[in-house]
Amino acid sequence: MKIALIGATGFVGSKVLAEALQRGHQVTALVRTPSKLAPAAGLTVVAADATDAGSLANHLAGHDAVVSAYNGPRGTPEFAQRYRDGTQAIVDGVKRSGVKRVLLVGGAGSLFVAPGVSLLDTPAFPPEYRTEAQAARDALHRISEENDLEWSFVSPAPILAPGERTGHFRLGDDTVLMDGDQPGRISVEDLAVAIVDELETPRHVRRRFTLAY
Repeated sequence: MKIALIGATGFVGSKVLAEALQRGHQVTALVRTPSKLAPAAGLTVVAADATDAGSLANHLAGHDAVVSAYNGPRGTPEFAQRYRDGTQAIVDGVKRSGVKRVLLVGGAGSLFVAPGVSLLDTPAFPPEYRTEAQAARDALHRISEENDLEWSFVSPAPILAPGERTGHFRLGDDTVLMDGDQPGRISVEDLAVAIVDELETPRHVRRRFTLAY
């Protein structure tokens, strides 16, 4: 496949890039700082502004799928607005490009722990992540309005950390996957596996999904 990847140097995007290249896909990495990526077979690096829909559309045209691992500037007052603006620009850019398949990476905060109650809305949710989680939930609501795009939205398990690539995990939909009485966990390497799996064999078109061990 020809995959356009937004945010290829980030925590999640870098693992998606490695996984896609390892499987033999052609990847165009759209990043702010191209020098952060070393040359690799199958990789094209493009300097791009994720908040410029017109520019994105030109770079995305001709690809089979787009993956957005975009994130705003964490720890800054403008994070939420930058994240929302970026998400809107990415959705608009994909639509203008003519590409139909797009997968957005979000967070676990919008997953449900009870009917009508998301993890973000519980007292135990860490306050330092609340702004980021709310912005990701807004992104889910935004992409859910799209009927023309073949979109997917992935919310990883609440505990996401570097680890091992096992290729073995459970898939779910809108509810937190638990590990006994504790929230589930997943390595960022296996999150990348699930993302590329979904591109190769779509199972969650116009749906959100989650994963955990």
